[in-house]
Amino acid sequence: MNQKIVDDGQAWAAMQARDRSFDGSFVTGVLSTGIYCRPSCAARHPKRENVRFFAQAEQAEAAGLRACLRCRPNDVARDEAAVKAVIDAIRMAETAPRLDALANLTGYSPTHLQRIFKRETGLSPAAYGRALRTERVKDALADGATVTEAIYDAGYGSASRFYEEQKMGMKPAAWKNGGAGVAVHWANVETSLGDMMVAATDKGVCCLSFNEGEDELRARFPNADLKQGGEAFASLLAEVVAQVETPGRPHNIPLDVQGTAFQESVWQELRKIPEGETRSYADIAAAIGKPKAVRAVGSANGANHVAVLIPCHRVVRSDGTMGGYAYGTEIKERLLEKEAK
Repeated sequence: MNQKIVDDGQAWAAMQARDRSFDGSFVTGVLSTGIYCRPSCAARHPKRENVRFFAQAEQAEAAGLRACLRCRPNDVARDEAAVKAVIDAIRMAETAPRLDALANLTGYSPTHLQRIFKRETGLSPAAYGRALRTERVKDALADGATVTEAIYDAGYGSASRFYEEQKMGMKPAAWKNGGAGVAVHWANVETSLGDMMVAATDKGVCCLSFNEGEDELRARFPNADLKQGGEAFASLLAEVVAQVETPGRPHNIPLDVQGTAFQESVWQELRKIPEGETRSYADIAAAIGKPKAVRAVGSANGANHVAVLIPCHRVVRSDGTMGGYAYGTEIKERLLEKEAK
């Protein structure tokens, strides 16, 4: 018998409490029914005189008892092995394993695996994986990794996936209400293109502009809690500056943007334009399946709060001329020149 069970009295108390922590430590033999159970079995408790405790299921079976079909005490070792196998698989995986894949690994159905894993750990396999990856991100950041490095090293396929899991940052309602209830860290920094302002929530960059400051930021997010600088924000700021100054660097800087479905479809298409290339407003309209919405594409460009990272500067007129740009055509031209090198 497991050393946690020192005598029949302690075993009886564990059985009365249906204490799951003792499952696998001993089994309860019920002589009046001829079965043996886990300590946590939900069946009605037998009288004390009809109970005998066994250290192993094999001992109960040798005494002529059969396994309870309700709590399946002879599956305890198998359950424990399955949970351990799932934990090992989650820890070793580069990306989050699917529940059905974990179920195939253990030979259990997805539903049953979910149930026993949560019973043993208090979390579903998905929640356990999220907690593990979040902890890895925190550890990597503490060791000096950049935000992007930490997120990928932790096993996330993209930065957006990490922030989605964390359920942080501005929700659509917060955007609609001027950032109400959301902390926005911001800073101005000098770049080769001039003074640049970067602002971010815990989810990602929500504003990147040129020759603007706190007044313009507050106009965009009048109800947000604006905080200048911040230690965690500094790392993200450095990545943004590096990307602006050195186009072509691989990056996955997280963004926190919200717009209409049409605006977001335009912004997604803008991010597909390779550096060093341009598209016309008509090209973008055709790409999103709205060939007649050229003027609306221009409006969506103008509604973009995150310059450079959502590269609206790569959109020009059909005749090849620059067209407008919120921060002036000079900055637009210089951005395109940088990317063409």
